Amino acid sequence: MSLSLQEISDRFEIQDLLYRYADIIDRRAVEELSGVFTTDAHIDYSAFGGSVGDVGETMAFLREALPAFSDTQHLNANIQLWIDGDNARGRVMCFNPMVMPAGGEEAVFMLGLWYADEYRRESDGWRISRRVEEKSWVFNAPEFMAL
Repeated sequence: MSLSLQEISDRFEIQDLLYRYADIIDRRAVEELSGVFTTDAHIDYSAFGGSVGDVGETMAFLREALPAFSDTQHLNANIQLWIDGDNARGRVMCFNPMVMPAGGEEAVFMLGLWYADEYRRESDGWRISRRVEEKSWVFNAPEFMAL
């Protein structure tokens, strides 16, 4: 399969968008999400007990949820993209270790998930128009903090 220069560019732009999303979440810079999602985006974090809704509802949920974790790291991999003009679909693997204070100790939770995404090119670049988390696994590892 040979890719056009436009498709190569689109793939890099969407990949950068995915990495920017992860960085925003890990820095807890929730307000910056408005530059990642379309204004009419639908975001579904219910696979791990989170919110389902639009960008505003998602930002409100994250403002409440993220402070519970002292550290997070979203690592994206195995990015699969299907691009059709100004629209695209994606499936993105995410490994997400998170540290949470627990009874005077710290516990490490590790999540394995996929993002089932839809993207749309807007006048200022690619944006996520739909994101649904799909749960793979969860591991609670408080003993790792002692290492």
